[in-house]
Amino acid sequence: MRIGIIGTGNMGSILLEAFMDSGAIPQKNMFITNRTLSRAKQFQERYPQINVGENAEIIAKECELIFICIKPLDIHPLLMKINPLLNEQQCVVSITSPISVAQLESVLPCSCIRAIPSITNRSLSGVSLLTFGQYCSSNWITVIKELLGKISKTVDIDEDITRVASDIVSCGPAFFSFLVQKFVQAAVHETKITEEEATLLVSEMLIGLGQLLEKNYYTLQTLQKKVCVKGGVTGEGIKVLEEANLDAVFQKLFQKTHEKYYEDIAKVTEQFQS
Repeated sequence: MRIGIIGTGNMGSILLEAFMDSGAIPQKNMFITNRTLSRAKQFQERYPQINVGENAEIIAKECELIFICIKPLDIHPLLMKINPLLNEQQCVVSITSPISVAQLESVLPCSCIRAIPSITNRSLSGVSLLTFGQYCSSNWITVIKELLGKISKTVDIDEDITRVASDIVSCGPAFFSFLVQKFVQAAVHETKITEEEATLLVSEMLIGLGQLLEKNYYTLQTLQKKVCVKGGVTGEGIKVLEEANLDAVFQKLFQKTHEKYYEDIAKVTEQFQS
C-alpha cells in the first residue's frame, strides 16, 4: 500500500519519522510533498528510498492512504484541488481538529478519517485520537488502527470531546513542558543547583514517573499519597500548589483553547459552506 503525507511541517514530519523509524511503512511505499518542496526533499537524506512528489496532486494520484498535515484554513482549497483525482477506494486522513469528518465527507468521494497525533508519537508512544466518517469503510478503519497502533495507542473519540482530548494528548506535552521549565527555573533561582543539573534530574524523574504509570504500579492519586508522608517535606510543597489555585489556571486554559477552537471552526465552516 502506498501512503502519502501532504505537509511536512511539525506534525507531518513527526508522523513521517515515526513511520520510518518504527518500520511501519517501507520507505519505497512512502510519498511526501510540501509547499516548500526543499523541506520535503531534506528527508531523502535520511530516508533515501522515500518518494517526494512535486505537488499534492501527485500524492493524490499515487497513494491509497493520504495524510493531510497542513493548517486548517489551507485544507478546503487543497481538497478542492485533489478531489477530482480521488476515488472511493482511497482514504484521506486529516490531522486538524477544527475540521470534522462530516465536512471531509461532504466534499470527498473516499473514506474519511480524522486522526489527531501527538509529539509523543515520535518516540513510538502516547496516543493518536481517531474519529471515523459515517461512510468510512471497515477496511480502512482496520488499516489506520493497525498503522497508527505501531507508533502510538489509538483511542476512538466522539466529535464533542475533540478539543479537550486534543488539549490533553496533542497540546499537553507543550503545556507540561512549560510547567517543568518553570519548576527548573525556580530550583536554580532558589538554590545552588545549575540549570543543567536540574534539567537532568527533572528529565529522569519524568521518565521514571511515566514508567510507574505505564506499568500500573500507581495511579496519579495513589502516587501522590505514596510520596507525601504526613508532616514531611512533600506535604509542605503540596500546600503551596493548593494555595496557588491551579484549578482556576487549568480551567482558564481549557476555556481559551476552546475559544480559539470555535473561532477556527467558524472560519472553516464558512469555507465548506461556500
